[in-house]
Amino acid sequence: MRVHHLNCGTMRPPGGRLIDGEPGLFRRATMVCHCLLLETGTGLVLVETGTGTPAVENPAGWLGSAFVRLTGAVADPELTAVHQLRELGFDPADVRDIVLTHLDLDHAGGLVDFPHARVHVYAEELRALQAPHDRQERNRYRRVQFAHGPLWKSYSDSGDPWFGFDAVRELEGLPPEILLIPLAGHTRGHAGVAVDTGNGWLLNAGDSYFFPGELEPEPNCPPALALFEGFMQTVKGPRLDNQHRLRQLVKEHGDEVTVFSAHNSVEFERLSGRSRV
Repeated sequence: MRVHHLNCGTMRPPGGRLIDGEPGLFRRATMVCHCLLLETGTGLVLVETGTGTPAVENPAGWLGSAFVRLTGAVADPELTAVHQLRELGFDPADVRDIVLTHLDLDHAGGLVDFPHARVHVYAEELRALQAPHDRQERNRYRRVQFAHGPLWKSYSDSGDPWFGFDAVRELEGLPPEILLIPLAGHTRGHAGVAVDTGNGWLLNAGDSYFFPGELEPEPNCPPALALFEGFMQTVKGPRLDNQHRLRQLVKEHGDEVTVFSAHNSVEFERLSGRSRV
């Protein structure tokens, strides 16, 4: 299986870091939408879709004006998944399957660009979209992004053991090297997507953590980012428990499994070998 790391949506939220240590010179932090394109024996598979082409044409209408303002979302057509597929020599119509960690707008916004693809997601996440428990769930999903009628394939969160987690190992029509891993917390149906590359596992942990330091033995996270992470969570207990389990995974099996989050630009650059964000 060949794996391509794609950034399908750059964000530059307020705040930042010193430039070369010069007092008073700051640049905005950079966040990415880390997606995977998988070349498998059964066709092309996308893991996450980023924000989608409508986010370039009409950012406020597609993503919401508050999101655009708060995140500094960059409207760049070259960052869309369809553009990057074409740059790699593929026809976007050849993407037959999409696997999502969850349905937030910066993960599922590109579904509309692949209307004929099957969309694999946890059943609990689909229920959160279709029958939200509260106002927070009603507000976090952008209904306009699903108006085209995605071809849903949903799964329960039970399955076989995988490095201390449960895993759904049989995703309809997909090779067994692609698994859904339950990682509830950020949303109630949040998942990780594990991929056996043949040279070790990749685990796209989505938004189960935002900062690499959270997976260190002595976890750390910038206070503002930790506050935002807590604000965006749906269920606190499972989120913290799953972060603990991810730390154990890295500690005990870091030589077999490479874990990365959805938005950290440093992780993306390390895995993609590219720095264009």
